[in-house]
Amino acid sequence: MLSRPARHATAAGLMLALGAGLGWALADESEAAVDALGEQTGGSTTVPAVGRNAFSFPFANLDDEERQRFAVGNSFFRRNWVEAPASTTARDGLGPHFIARSCGGCHDQDGRGAPPDFKRGLNEQPIGLLVRISVPVDEAPKPDAARQAPRGGQGSSGAARHSLEGEGPMATAPEPVYGDQFNNRAVGGVKPEGEVRIRLKPVTGRFADGTRYTLQAPHYSFARLAYGPMQKGTLLSPRIAPQLPGVGLIDAIAEGDILANETAQREMSGPIKGRANHVSDIWSGEMRVGRFGWKANVPTLVHQTAGAFLGDMGITSRVFPKEACTAAQADCLASPHGGQTKGGGEGPEIDDTTLSHVVFYESTLAPPARRDAREPEVLRGQKLFQSAQCAVCHRPSYVTAGAPFPALSSPKVAGQKIYPYTDLLLHDMGPGLADGRPDGQANGRQWKTPPLWGIGLIRDVNGHQRLLHDGRANGVLEAVLWHGGEAEASKQRVLKMSGAERAALVKFVESL
Repeated sequence: MLSRPARHATAAGLMLALGAGLGWALADESEAAVDALGEQTGGSTTVPAVGRNAFSFPFANLDDEERQRFAVGNSFFRRNWVEAPASTTARDGLGPHFIARSCGGCHDQDGRGAPPDFKRGLNEQPIGLLVRISVPVDEAPKPDAARQAPRGGQGSSGAARHSLEGEGPMATAPEPVYGDQFNNRAVGGVKPEGEVRIRLKPVTGRFADGTRYTLQAPHYSFARLAYGPMQKGTLLSPRIAPQLPGVGLIDAIAEGDILANETAQREMSGPIKGRANHVSDIWSGEMRVGRFGWKANVPTLVHQTAGAFLGDMGITSRVFPKEACTAAQADCLASPHGGQTKGGGEGPEIDDTTLSHVVFYESTLAPPARRDAREPEVLRGQKLFQSAQCAVCHRPSYVTAGAPFPALSSPKVAGQKIYPYTDLLLHDMGPGLADGRPDGQANGRQWKTPPLWGIGLIRDVNGHQRLLHDGRANGVLEAVLWHGGEAEASKQRVLKMSGAERAALVKFVESL
């Protein structure tokens, strides 16, 4: 286990540590050698899993009582919620607007969502991809005109553009007619808000060795809007549902460690200057460092989960008690509610106990062990990852502190040496990835560094390799080629690599 000073090493020191010992790791079978390679990605919680179910196992070190609670949470995570009123009162309250009927609808097999299959055309409606929307605050409506509960992601009419502006801070508010998330499904008697449209534009380039490549830049708009046009200048941002293994361990990283990443990068020379997003936690009411969501706009796993229940399924809770209907959506406002208090009044559609079971389930999903960590090509790729300075943002390891809300997780999340490969900071990723939509303290060009663990198993679990915030990248190398801004120098190093070097780099990342 790392000492406290080692946990706060500079990013430069972390890069050196990543490459340390590679010369002896193949021959040395000791525990230290295994740890240096990060084969046990989640410490003693790690499971050696591959295949379709690789993301769905509980922590290896759970006791019997915890495994039973994991199973209960799993049932509520996977099963469909139904419209109210229904005889199944423990699972009714779906909608009025929604994009999925269950958590597993977006996170199939606890895995990663994807945009519509580009081979089948782009008019297929997405499930694992949602679109968040907002308007600049000087154009925002009065507070009572928009959805009362922030949730997370809707879109706009053909008049709305995928703006690439917004480099500086800008206050925003929900779009007055459609709120803050665009939902393309609805219960009976309620109109779906509309349909998402995606248009692709090729972006071509070549590596230094002459090899050509073509990326696909998606452009988003909306059609068949049920409640009239969106406000002119609406900002929109597509978001893919990420894979879930290890999120409880991410939740358990000390805030001080994330802020230490910020300090280390600020003190380094060069363009990489990540910063933390500070946001309010709905469960505690406290300001915390953001670590979930593509812009680190959510601080804790329970906040993320309750927000997804409301935003993606229309399920209210104690902390998000109001349906996400705007004043313009009369059918949504009139739709039956699924929750009741003991006195017969309107109550939350998911109670705290059920929500806690789902959060516990998510919190104890085990990260799979690395594969092929000792293969020569993987070790070569690891050195290339270091030399390209990828490890500055994709910090390899931490030692976890503990869950922010212990009753919602297992004590076994604490004290684990984990290898998520992220600094959990916001970075300017350049104009190519900019969505132009601020989110909390994040501006329109900034994205959180996503964890890399499990990335090589997405194909096994979900049958695709769609990466980045909206799934535009088909595989690791395409994801690298979309990097810009603070990561431009790293991308340029990759562009100069030979074909064999690029293959080794990809193999290393896919081993994580």
